[in-house]
Amino acid sequence: MDPFDDLLRGIRAEGALFGRSVLAPPWALRFTDRAALTLCIPLRGEGWLVEEGEGAGPPRHIRQGVAAIVRGPRPFVFTDDPGSAARPEPVRDICCADVASPGDPADSTVLLAGAYRVRSEASLRLLRILPPVALVPDDHDCNALYDYLGAHFTADGPGRQTVLDRLLDWLLVCTLRDWFDRPEACPPAWYRALGDDVVGPVLRAMHERPAHPWTLAALAAKAGVSRTTMAARFTARVGEPPLAYLTQWRMDLAADLLADPSHTVAAVAHRVGYADAFGFSAAFKRVRGTSPSEHRAAAS
Repeated sequence: MDPFDDLLRGIRAEGALFGRSVLAPPWALRFTDRAALTLCIPLRGEGWLVEEGEGAGPPRHIRQGVAAIVRGPRPFVFTDDPGSAARPEPVRDICCADVASPGDPADSTVLLAGAYRVRSEASLRLLRILPPVALVPDDHDCNALYDYLGAHFTADGPGRQTVLDRLLDWLLVCTLRDWFDRPEACPPAWYRALGDDVVGPVLRAMHERPAHPWTLAALAAKAGVSRTTMAARFTARVGEPPLAYLTQWRMDLAADLLADPSHTVAAVAHRVGYADAFGFSAAFKRVRGTSPSEHRAAAS
């Protein structure tokens, strides 16, 4: 387990669909899922992605095979002509699960679309580091998934929708990883630090066992260096000291656990490495600005 795994742990596709629409120009589809993330990939043809609302960027040309990750919850338009998106008609409001598939003539636009809901506090970190639209060119490592997805879209059988949802989860992880590795991306410091031979093992250890009573000495042993070397390298690569990072990660996990009323505050405290509810509550309020009980009430 590493921070990238944890970011994606609470993101799941729901009602994912291969859209095969016969669209005569001018056409425009406004996606209104209000999802945290939407993945759009033209498998054949091309189009323009037009953001809506205050601060919207310029229209983006999306050619065949290019993956667009759109950060919600604002609606956006996918169209054959960016000028048509500004007109009341023929824009059609849809959700990902509403994309029709009436046929498959040679001149149709084939669009893969999946809406993703962010379920965990930890995964909200992902939204904070993504731009409104992230584009991954068609030379990325995920292209091999397209034929496989196509085969499962056309095949009926038990569990078909679940298979599509999980395949789109897989595709989102692959696409995000490729985007983070691109020169124009601005991934968080910890993402690049995962490749560091000192900081990487420390990050993975904290994410694998967040409740462990980690000390600087124990973390340094994971990296095979002195405490001074480990602390200095971690702070330089990640931007904060290792134990401060650990506290923030524990509080993110605790926020998710508190949303479940079956977990008492004391139980949550133990799950994230605190001996008692008092010490945990003080740390939670210091980091998040609200008490565990207040957070639970707001989450409910």
